[in-house]
Amino acid sequence: MGVMRAIKGHRKALTVIIVLALASPIFGVYLSELVGYHEPLDLAAGLLGLEELTEKITWTPLADYTVPGLPDWLGYAVSGLLGAAVVLALGYLFLKLLK
Repeated sequence: MGVMRAIKGHRKALTVIIVLALASPIFGVYLSELVGYHEPLDLAAGLLGLEELTEKITWTPLADYTVPGLPDWLGYAVSGLLGAAVVLALGYLFLKLLK
């Protein structure tokens, strides 16, 4: 089964993934700022007095789901699409390796 055939066979699922990734900035950027949401692990680290290492060591180009040079809302959607693409590509690769 080729990549294009796999895409055609899962068109609805891919559409849902794209719609959710494009809608994610509403929840991850706008509404989280509106209600003052903070990640629970960040809060726990602050209570324990642990320092933020991501300021010193950047181990990912998409830190905090942002893309350098893009507005937060667009970077959030782009990082979601990239993450979904990586997971789908790895799944496809593993499927091919197991056959």
